[in-house]
Amino acid sequence: MRNLVTATLLAFAAATAVMAATPVMAATPDYRTIDMQIDVDRPAAEVWARVGDYCAISQWLNLDCKIVAGSGGIGTIRSLANGRALEILVGKTALSYGYTQPPKAGAFYNLYHGFMEVKPVTRSTSRILYTLFYDVSDKPDEAAKQADMAQRRSRFEAALKKMKQMAEQ
Repeated sequence: MRNLVTATLLAFAAATAVMAATPVMAATPDYRTIDMQIDVDRPAAEVWARVGDYCAISQWLNLDCKIVAGSGGIGTIRSLANGRALEILVGKTALSYGYTQPPKAGAFYNLYHGFMEVKPVTRSTSRILYTLFYDVSDKPDEAAKQADMAQRRSRFEAALKKMKQMAEQ
């Protein structure tokens, strides 16, 4: 009997550990997209040279950034805010990149992706586009979902203004 109790407790502990280490995903995701842009009075290549480095985020979003794996190509991982967030480079062109945040053990996984691109408008002007995509189904209601999206939009629109300022200096 004692062995049965010990085995049951060990099985329960193992199952609990696996559940705690598994990211939580929504049964019915509610994916949202936030599209933002800003026009810049500089050519696209010049803008990208000033704001497009994978860790330039430290300058325009005021976060510390450290490359923890990779050399700048797809698969490179940056650590933000002293490791609070990891972002993996999943797409890259001469004037753009896309990234995702991997799941965290025991936390809701919102499939967060970001994409930044500089597009030429004329020979001397360009447009910075920033898109966020993620699942808001962990929020209790539509008001909370809208509040979360508004907070993210506000933060990244401020970052776009900072990028514009950096590029036009």
